[in-house]
Amino acid sequence: MNSWIYVLFAAIVEVFWVLGLKFSDTALEWAGTVLAIIISFYCIIKACEKLPSGTVYAVFTGSGAAAIALIDFTLLGSEFSLGTGLCIALIIIGVVGIQLTTTEQPIEERVQ
Repeated sequence: MNSWIYVLFAAIVEVFWVLGLKFSDTALEWAGTVLAIIISFYCIIKACEKLPSGTVYAVFTGSGAAAIALIDFTLLGSEFSLGTGLCIALIIIGVVGIQLTTTEQPIEERVQ
């Protein structure tokens, strides 16, 4: 599987576990949140096998933070401002830029 797919999936799952941290009330909901965290970090580990870990972490946190902020504004009624929107746009531009300038390379070749 392409390593960027792992990063994308980790960021998508991150949205669920962050929302789970905010809204979980029952043991089953907390178990789902913990499972989502485990899946998300497993995907990050898999992505780091072929991509630099700093790149993976930057894209994971940036895309997840942007997605969660957009959900907060559109679905959860958080206050939106032009400045906040501009900063989210900069995060997205940075994430795309990192993806376009980073190539996959097995860790063995990067360590030498």
